[in-house]
Amino acid sequence: MRAYYKNYDVLVIGAGHAGCEAALAAARMGCQTLVMTLSIDTIGKMPCNPAIGGLAKGHLVKEIDALGGEMAKAIDETGIQFRQLNTKKGPAVRSSRAQADKKAYQLYMKQVLENQDGLDIKEGLVEELLTDHGKCIGVLSRTRTAYLAQTVILTAGTFLRGTIHIGDVSYSAGRAGESSAERLSKSFLDLGLEVSRLKTGTPPRVNARTVDFNLMEDQPGDENPRPFSFSNNRITQSQIPCYITYTNPKTHQIIRDNLMRSAMYSGRIKGVGPRYCPSIEDKVVRFSEKNEHRIFVEPEGRDTQEIYLNGISASLPEDVQMDMVASIRGLENAEIMRFGYAVEYDFAPATQLYPTLETKKVENLFFAGQLNGTTGYEEAGAQGLMAGINAGLKVKNQDSLILDRSQAYIGVLIDDLVTKDIREPYRMFTSRAEHRLQLREDNADLRLTETGYRVRTISTADYQRFLAKKQQIEAELERLSNTKIKPSPETLDQLQKIGLPSIKMPTTLAELLKRPNISYQQIQGLEIQDLADSYILRSCQPVPAKIRDGVGHIRTVEEQVEIQIKYAGYIARQDLQIERFKKFEAVRIPNDFDFLSVHGLKTEAQKKLAQIRPLSIGHASRVPGVSPADISILMVWLKNRTKSSDSSSTEIPAPAKVPAGSN
Repeated sequence: MRAYYKNYDVLVIGAGHAGCEAALAAARMGCQTLVMTLSIDTIGKMPCNPAIGGLAKGHLVKEIDALGGEMAKAIDETGIQFRQLNTKKGPAVRSSRAQADKKAYQLYMKQVLENQDGLDIKEGLVEELLTDHGKCIGVLSRTRTAYLAQTVILTAGTFLRGTIHIGDVSYSAGRAGESSAERLSKSFLDLGLEVSRLKTGTPPRVNARTVDFNLMEDQPGDENPRPFSFSNNRITQSQIPCYITYTNPKTHQIIRDNLMRSAMYSGRIKGVGPRYCPSIEDKVVRFSEKNEHRIFVEPEGRDTQEIYLNGISASLPEDVQMDMVASIRGLENAEIMRFGYAVEYDFAPATQLYPTLETKKVENLFFAGQLNGTTGYEEAGAQGLMAGINAGLKVKNQDSLILDRSQAYIGVLIDDLVTKDIREPYRMFTSRAEHRLQLREDNADLRLTETGYRVRTISTADYQRFLAKKQQIEAELERLSNTKIKPSPETLDQLQKIGLPSIKMPTTLAELLKRPNISYQQIQGLEIQDLADSYILRSCQPVPAKIRDGVGHIRTVEEQVEIQIKYAGYIARQDLQIERFKKFEAVRIPNDFDFLSVHGLKTEAQKKLAQIRPLSIGHASRVPGVSPADISILMVWLKNRTKSSDSSSTEIPAPAKVPAGSN
């Protein structure tokens, strides 16, 4: 064994979506960073669906951007179709989604990593973690070179003992055409870390020249697409249409007749698959009453004929996949370019991690991405970013960054992973966030950019843009709240002309905007009579053009103003819930607290709490198997401990008040 001549602050293993964000975050914080990958040519690769965002996932991408990550900028640059989802619903559940040119996305991310100051890239296979007295100090490559670092972030994706299944054929691979990492899992076990198995999969891809799109439903992008990144003004590239088709009873019968030839149903796969993104075999079995399932027919790029059939992920034999695809409207003559497959791989249950994503058993070792049991590029990118930030902060001997559930979807994601013993691939949903009215896509920068700038992942230029936007929003909110209109004949006439209800007393523009079916655009066009003067003035001009410079599309300011005014009552109520939530999060549990010695706790609660080692009462209340009664007992013990140590730094709430959302 020989040591590489450079020592690093942060060493990142893997250059998928988690690895890219982790490496960039650490390097932008000023840490000397190395990212190691099996192949430099696959940095930022999209092995599954060539898309970014979606329901709740779009929220994660916006938060990654607000904290200084790269995913949003990458998709803005390389997207081929952009759509806003849930537009008929409230702002809390609206999400952005974009189809990507997957090769362009991959090349963009590779170039960003290559051009990042303080970041080195090495191609090589890591086979062992190096430790010294319980601390990770680096890794050992297949070529027996030791790469040493103060902190190590592992983002192994599906490569740990990855096995691909197509019907009755199985072979070792992390992804189709790429080798797996066979020895690294043993290093985990040697360190006392738990390893288990999960499964995911992909659908077949077909040649666009053999597809009859005329028989399918068109799915165009939005006419005026919205950027993901808060630093971008607009999307300028042309968009490519996607299409929709459906399976049918014939398709389902083909699958039923061949179920036992599927790797999943023949018993070849032992790992648990994603519940919310099931294979087509699983759909046909679990939803047997359905005669059809939707298939999104999505181009993989501008310069390729490859089409992704989103919705029919399969581990069926190749001949069955051909029959299945040929039974679908518009795909009767489709030529399969890549067959679908299932991939089974090792993961490390995230209850072995602190909320910083550092492992509990091995100091300075961080895990992120699918290694922690998640599925999806966005969940991986969010974890990678936070692992990179916390590794960088540890190198600098600064306090860790932990986002709680009231601050970000990222906080919800990580809290769920490290608190709940999740044994199936985890994906984000808006329903997982109890404070989702506050955790909207549109305000991700207002929630998180200050934090990103504090930890130095946000550039000065992006921070200045953010401050300008924030000031514009605050100024416009103040103006609308302080400008009143009189119920004069001129005003009433104007209100009638633009279809607004009349007023009987002086009313602020903010009060007017709160009314149902009144938009900010209508308020903008209203000429009103100022209460302090007798002349007509245009007091609700659009925001001046000069503030558009460098702050993104002007509609983001207008939308933020309208949402904050219209939903003020609901937001205020959620603020009260968050205040109560934070009260219990503030009650810290000492690191050396012995949960097994707390009399009155159920045995299950004792074991769970000892395993998870929650940081606070709020955190403890979310541990599965811990009841409100257990929390009350725990609070009494903490209060007595506080009294006995003559500590008055933490006020313990009354035991009867159990945190909202506890089991």
